[in-house]
Amino acid sequence: MIDLWKGSANTWDCDEMGHMNVRIYLEKAFEGLGTLAAHCHMSHVYQTGSPSTLIPLEQHIRFMREVHPGRPLRMRGCVLEIDETRVTVYQELLHSDGTPAAAFRTKLIHASADDMRPFPWSDRTHKALTELIEEPPAATAPRGIDLSVEPLPNEEVTLGFAEGQGVELIGQGMVDAKDCDVFGRMKPHCFIGRVSDSVPNLLYDWRERVASAVEGSHMGAAVLENRIIYRGWPKAGDLFQIRTALSRAEEKVHALTHWMLDPVTGQPWMTCEAVAVTFDQITRKAMATPPALIDELAEIAPGDLTL
Repeated sequence: MIDLWKGSANTWDCDEMGHMNVRIYLEKAFEGLGTLAAHCHMSHVYQTGSPSTLIPLEQHIRFMREVHPGRPLRMRGCVLEIDETRVTVYQELLHSDGTPAAAFRTKLIHASADDMRPFPWSDRTHKALTELIEEPPAATAPRGIDLSVEPLPNEEVTLGFAEGQGVELIGQGMVDAKDCDVFGRMKPHCFIGRVSDSVPNLLYDWRERVASAVEGSHMGAAVLENRIIYRGWPKAGDLFQIRTALSRAEEKVHALTHWMLDPVTGQPWMTCEAVAVTFDQITRKAMATPPALIDELAEIAPGDLTL
């Protein structure tokens, strides 16, 4: 693997749970992808005026150890697969002692920067990417999400379907210019960031009831894994809605499927599945959910959404 990034978590990178917010993990991952691109003769791909860029199609993130403010971090990565226009990149974010904080598997497509039309790598870039192919560590492999499951086609992910299923609207808003990249498209980390901001509307009170079953606990929440399918690229001024349904619920983990949709056209911007826990902010350990509250989750987050 090659080194891709080095830095630390700032206080403002961390949320009310006392650890780095999920959006910041992705923000740092995409900085690392810029380093990898430059290593493979593509230093231009995220710059204004570039004829080509790398567009994420899909991303899996496994969060393994919390990141707290001021802690040193570094990132390294390699290539998992490559074809004529696509590449799958593996990255791992590490604590100073080498313990993984998170691991990323990102599928990207090489495309023209203006109309996102795929086109082949140059010979020297293809060679450089091929030379980076390596087997990732088994310890950071996907655990609670099956990456072999094929995502729905875009035409089946619609606002009308979500409404017809009675799926809860948990967030909505408008894309701000500050959230867009040099090509005018919303930055990838902002998708998951908007979902993170919206989930309390669905689960805050429920998680408080879970925590109340454990004497002396202080309610918190954390995502363990996330699989994101990027489907459209909103620009400044575009609107979005987030609709969320329960995928599964167990004693210590639950999974939610989120659809980010354009309320004007009804078409998708993004879909993702997140595996999460309710945890005690004092012990920093996951809390067991009482059976009655497991059943209640299906009532709180109704509908049948899939990735």
